[in-house]
Amino acid sequence: MAARQKADPAKTRQAVLDVADWLRDESRPAPDRESLGTAVRLTARTLAAVAPGASVEVRIPPFVAVQCIAGPRHTRGTPPNVVETDPRTWLLLATGQLSFQRAKDTGALSLSGSRAGEIQHCLPLSDLS
Repeated sequence: MAARQKADPAKTRQAVLDVADWLRDESRPAPDRESLGTAVRLTARTLAAVAPGASVEVRIPPFVAVQCIAGPRHTRGTPPNVVETDPRTWLLLATGQLSFQRAKDTGALSLSGSRAGEIQHCLPLSDLS
């Protein structure tokens, strides 16, 4: 099994820039699965590095799930604090192109548990410029 890519800031920035045109304009062709997956995984791992811990699980299927936010660690079954969204919504949140509240209000972002919303204080993680 290949080792996980670390959240290297330069690689993360490049991965985000590789999908930036599509993030700015959804009518543009979607990025290939590899580019999209890389951008999603690296930004999620950046979140885990910025907010280390295991109180909240952030899921961006089908690419990645990371644990973050300091506090009680979850070890078995369904975590009590879960954030889940699709890859495009995640990247829009991670780059500051979509507000956390708007994503939540439109249903694009699913939150469960009292601590799930704490990730909003760590966003955005990157920018598109």
